Amino acid sequence: MKRILSAPDIDFAGIRTELGVDEEYGDDALAEARATAQMIDSGAPGADRYADVREDHTGVPFVTIDPPTSRDLDQAVHLTADGDGFVVDYAIADVAALITPEGALDQESRRRGATVYFPDGSVPLHPRALSEGAGSLLPEQVRLCVLWTIRVAGDGSVTDVRVRRSRIASVARLDYAGVSADAAAGRLHPAIAALPAFGELRREVALARGAVELDLPDQTVVRTADGWRLDLEAHTPADMWNSQVSLLAGMCAGTIMVEAGVGLLRTLPPAEEDAIEDLRAAARALGVQWPAGLPVGRFLAGLPGGEPSTLALQSAAAGLMRGANYLALTGPDEPVDDALMRHSAIGGLYAHVTAPLRRLGDRFATEVCLAIASGTPVPDWVHRALPTLPKILRSADTLGATADRASIDLAEAVILRERVGERFDAVVMSGATERRQAQIFLSDPPVIARCAGDLRPGDRVVVELTKADEVTRTVEFRKV
Repeated sequence: MKRILSAPDIDFAGIRTELGVDEEYGDDALAEARATAQMIDSGAPGADRYADVREDHTGVPFVTIDPPTSRDLDQAVHLTADGDGFVVDYAIADVAALITPEGALDQESRRRGATVYFPDGSVPLHPRALSEGAGSLLPEQVRLCVLWTIRVAGDGSVTDVRVRRSRIASVARLDYAGVSADAAAGRLHPAIAALPAFGELRREVALARGAVELDLPDQTVVRTADGWRLDLEAHTPADMWNSQVSLLAGMCAGTIMVEAGVGLLRTLPPAEEDAIEDLRAAARALGVQWPAGLPVGRFLAGLPGGEPSTLALQSAAAGLMRGANYLALTGPDEPVDDALMRHSAIGGLYAHVTAPLRRLGDRFATEVCLAIASGTPVPDWVHRALPTLPKILRSADTLGATADRASIDLAEAVILRERVGERFDAVVMSGATERRQAQIFLSDPPVIARCAGDLRPGDRVVVELTKADEVTRTVEFRKV
């Protein structure tokens, strides 16, 4: 009989306190958010400071695709076949229309940088009245947005890009598992009937330009009727298809800003040759053939799913992704080396523009794109902010990763605390180094933890749980 490991109660409040994360936005910022939300929801005159340039696409049947519990819906999509190509209409929440530049709420959002997620709920970048209310692209609600219309040819190349302000009314709220199931059953919503074909085409284009995509399952902590449970969530086909829409918009945005010499890019330096050779050595040690001349991205994409060797190699490939950063472009008079502007894992220029409710930088990058597209000057408040944003965003990324890891570590320790001394089947994800012990993966329960002993990546081993300490949030095993 399969044993389900769970805990009746886990208190994540201590992690929030430790990290200094809360929903105290300040009276002035909160008043701004509530006033704006009330104006938007009531349709009051003057609610939209960009009304004179805003188009109307409320007649287009957009849909959103998000996790089932999400309420901060940044994106809505409508995608159609166009001959042998596609037309992508991608609506992004118009957060700049909701926030007074350099006002109290703007300053508070700069202090935060991003929404921080915990198993028992999020701490939003913006007050919930905006992030989950007036700014969210909820179904059957007229919402302000920035609309990207991108034409993609039959070979996957981009032939035309438009970006402007609009308003939409999403007709359906979908989730990844449901979209994947609908695709398999041949009953996709008409708004995204072409999404699988588009996603597969753009993925092939990405691999052809040298993109590298990791497909490690997500370790999550899930609330159930009986308490908390550790889960492992594999990515669905819809995850990949939808990610290609966001990647497309981000690459278009990056190109627009680089050509103008002003904006905010997401960057990643090329992997060190030593890191690539280490991955090749890991493949040889695991008995996995890596044909000469096959790029890293295609090698990883071709690995068989569910194999211990695949888990080990995907984990090892994370070492190729070190050095992600943000780069502010402050004007054409200050040129930047092309190599420093690229995102090597994507294989081109890239910017974050698709999640402004949850990420600070997206709002500013979007405003740059809108100005360039309309032939108007980039707003002064955007120019002033650009040099300050990389530091803010790096700190926010670190905080988010810390919160996620700490939450999982706590859940693992609490759920396993009564199991010290028991043995489990595991797969070795990475071997020991001078700085850290080897890492192992248990599928049941889904745990990633340190393990003592002589361990080689990809090996199946039996391990014994030696420590589960919720105070230090530490779980340790040893090879039997």
